[in-house]
Amino acid sequence: MVVAKAWVLKKHFDGFPKTSDFDLKKIELPKLKDGGEQKMLLESVFLSVDPYMRPYSRRDMKEGDIMIGTQVARIVESKNPAFAVGAYVVGNSGWRTHFISDGKDLRLLPSSWPESLPRSLALGTVGMPGLTAYFGLLEVCKMKPGETVLVNAAAGAVGSVVGQLAKIGGCKVVGCAGSDDKVAYLKKIGFDEAFNYKTVKSLDEALHKASPDGYDCFFDNVGGEFASIAINQMKKYGRIAVCGAISQYNDSVPQKGLYVQVPMIFKDLRMEGFLVSRWNNRWGEGVKALLKWVIEGKVKYHEQVTEGFENMPMAFIGMLKGENLGKAIVKV
Repeated sequence: MVVAKAWVLKKHFDGFPKTSDFDLKKIELPKLKDGGEQKMLLESVFLSVDPYMRPYSRRDMKEGDIMIGTQVARIVESKNPAFAVGAYVVGNSGWRTHFISDGKDLRLLPSSWPESLPRSLALGTVGMPGLTAYFGLLEVCKMKPGETVLVNAAAGAVGSVVGQLAKIGGCKVVGCAGSDDKVAYLKKIGFDEAFNYKTVKSLDEALHKASPDGYDCFFDNVGGEFASIAINQMKKYGRIAVCGAISQYNDSVPQKGLYVQVPMIFKDLRMEGFLVSRWNNRWGEGVKALLKWVIEGKVKYHEQVTEGFENMPMAFIGMLKGENLGKAIVKV
């Protein structure tokens, strides 16, 4: 009998999440049976904490549900011929140490995955955040060589990949982040211009100084006031990919922002929101491309690793506060 540990949503978040909003439970898992759907026992090795969990928890979860999330897991026992014991998969089974699956919701790590590469990257640069950057740039922004790309939250899991993929695509890249250490990291991984939005006197002036001619593409992870100011710096026929709105996720009272219609009209802009799940049928293509670039050293990565399953809530809260550089991961 395997006893799994799981973090449940004890209370829906009111404003910023607190550790008291979570509860740690123990769940006895049944033994695997021949036939039926319960064909594999898996143990989580790495778990992901991501910004989307904040708004999705309100939309999709009830109090008492296991917290949503993704993990890299190892197959401990298998009655499914498609999945061998010892293989590693990416699952979407929430914040839990062990779980049972029939395999329908699992993706095997690519056979080309090098032993020297952390498997946790399947939750970050070579996983959902990296694919968000990949499809957001190629399919929503439709970036072209020689263009200028702006990305905010640029030192995060998605933004750091956006900047590097834009450089691979022959673009000038401007990024902003919330600390001097993060700005230094952006310059280290190849951003042409980077600044700390918390210390500049005027965001408008900082954006203009970084690219006096404006921006062809804006990959927006933040929303709110930043987006309201940045939209006025767009070039004619610019494209804006709305990926996230982390500046608003923890608000108890909705923000009142500027209106976008005038710059949208006068500059002939296109703004499009997206979820990476739109390209589920092309997941393999994106993973293959990202893995190749990481192996070649063209895309660099940084992980903020928190040790211990018991620290999941702390890692989640820290990520929402912007304490992570690159992808926030919890190692079980």
